[in-house]
Amino acid sequence: MAITLLNPEGLPKIDAYRQVAVATGSRLVFIAGQVAWDTDGVTVGEGDLAAQVEQCYLNVATALAGAGASFENVAKLTLYVVDWTPSKMPLLLEGITRAAGKLGVTPVPPGTLLGVATLDVPEHLVEVEATAVID
Repeated sequence: MAITLLNPEGLPKIDAYRQVAVATGSRLVFIAGQVAWDTDGVTVGEGDLAAQVEQCYLNVATALAGAGASFENVAKLTLYVVDWTPSKMPLLLEGITRAAGKLGVTPVPPGTLLGVATLDVPEHLVEVEATAVID
């Protein structure tokens, strides 16, 4: 496997992700930020953060598959959430959990969550980008 996920001693153990990804593969895959569009470019879950997070993760999985990769190959995720507040965390985790259930994975690579003022179109509440490593 090209990615080993770690929680080193001396850093907090966080259930939602691992603190470190060690990559040993030979090819990098960069997935553009995915928003809550379906295959026709229609926004899924307008006004529903959990539904949009779920769709973003499903879109990342589709993009990864197109490159011959999967969530097991993801070394880093970056999430951009409009008007982030900690009170939105349960909805964020709900969306991730629903996507993980559909995909049969537990996506826990290192991640960065950034609060932003807006995204590409007003109805998008979240965007997720990924970097993967494959052999």
